[in-house]
Amino acid sequence: MGTISVIVPSYNDAGFLAECLEALARQSRPADEVIVVDNGSTDATAAVASAAGARLVHEPLRGIWPATAAGFDAASGDLLARLDADSLPAADWIAEIERRMAADDRPTAVTDSGRFYGGNIVVRWIARNIYLGGYFTVIGVLLGHPPLFGSNDAIRADAWAELRDIVHRDRGDLHDDLDLSWWLQPGMTVVRDRRLIVGVSSRPFDTVAQLARRLRMAFHTIALEWREWPPLERRADRRTHRTQKRTPSTH
Repeated sequence: MGTISVIVPSYNDAGFLAECLEALARQSRPADEVIVVDNGSTDATAAVASAAGARLVHEPLRGIWPATAAGFDAASGDLLARLDADSLPAADWIAEIERRMAADDRPTAVTDSGRFYGGNIVVRWIARNIYLGGYFTVIGVLLGHPPLFGSNDAIRADAWAELRDIVHRDRGDLHDDLDLSWWLQPGMTVVRDRRLIVGVSSRPFDTVAQLARRLRMAFHTIALEWREWPPLERRADRRTHRTQKRTPSTH
């Protein structure tokens, strides 16, 4: 299958990051490299990454997309697996990525939802079934395939090499996983694999303000993508496997 790099963007998440890196250290199929992208942290993020033996990349441009893109660019693996700092992958997470990406259909990317931890049972149910459930359902209908979920996905490095100058990688006001999902080119495929198990913190649902900020960002991302590559046109392009590369009109 080749080599696998795991990219973990982090901004002032030293505590969560330490647990994420511990979970990566327990993988049945170890990562060939782990990259932590320090997005201008003022806490112990850099020290935690170094102590765990991760490769540290600094990205001063704030935002999840700039940080993720910097990690993808720096990675040397054939597969680029993506977690958030508060993600807790199951011990076979990397092994399952390798297994699925090596299947006969050779998907471009693989993803799944997350299992929320923290908060209370009601918050966790809403987060998984309404928030993430809605994301996979609604965006899946718009795209015609499962969207990537940034806390639990992997993409081929050669696909990233094609997409890196197409996506809005410098936009800190966009959701990176949704933007990357939208600009997958005709012929690129995504599969959702329920064997990819990752714990995800429920902290975005701690306050109404935090949830509202994420939702505003989501609608802003969708509005931008809709203008530049409308869903019906996008689905038609993918259905006919149009070979002309699609690019945003503006960045």
